[in-house]
Amino acid sequence: MMTRTHFGASSVASLEEPDLPGDTQADSRTLVVAARFKEVMEALGLDLGDPNLADTPLRVARAYGELFAGLRPGAEPELRTFPNTEGYSQMVSVTGIPFHSLCAHHFLPFFGVAHVAYLPGDRVVGLSKMARIVEYYARRPQIQERLTEQVIGLLDRKLRPAGAMVVVQARHFCMEMRGIAKTGAMTTTSALRVAFTDGVTRQEFLDLLPRHA
Repeated sequence: MMTRTHFGASSVASLEEPDLPGDTQADSRTLVVAARFKEVMEALGLDLGDPNLADTPLRVARAYGELFAGLRPGAEPELRTFPNTEGYSQMVSVTGIPFHSLCAHHFLPFFGVAHVAYLPGDRVVGLSKMARIVEYYARRPQIQERLTEQVIGLLDRKLRPAGAMVVVQARHFCMEMRGIAKTGAMTTTSALRVAFTDGVTRQEFLDLLPRHA
């Protein structure tokens, strides 16, 4: 069930746009987010008269626009593939792809690296596209397990490889800045398809990955 909420013009109009270097005029959605974030700051008892906080609502709204860019219509990367004319049948991997995302549970950052590999079938894909897939799914409220599955799902659906595997290693501020507060803890998730269910192939890929103490 979808509900529609009307935001009064007065609450949005009360936010004067600061002169932020490199910024363009804020769109209506950004102004609505800024107005609501201002209410959050007020509820927290923050002094909005502090010059360091005066422009924060609009800055946060614009930051969310970047952090959630993967949700924009048409944001899914075009996965252009090419015929595997050389008949290459060995592993293709891109490791150490950095990403940043926001935990869907607490809206706190989690960040790390993704490792993506596939065994070509009839077609191959440009290496940069594997990084673009990671970026696309990271730019939204996310959980690491879903991110891992979404990356391999798109690769499998668009490329139809003989096999694929994705490993994501990340630190989560929701468990470093709050709660159990264990700084530096690393979370690892993995997903695999077809040929990578074979232990030898899977281990070949895992041997390429960096080891964390």
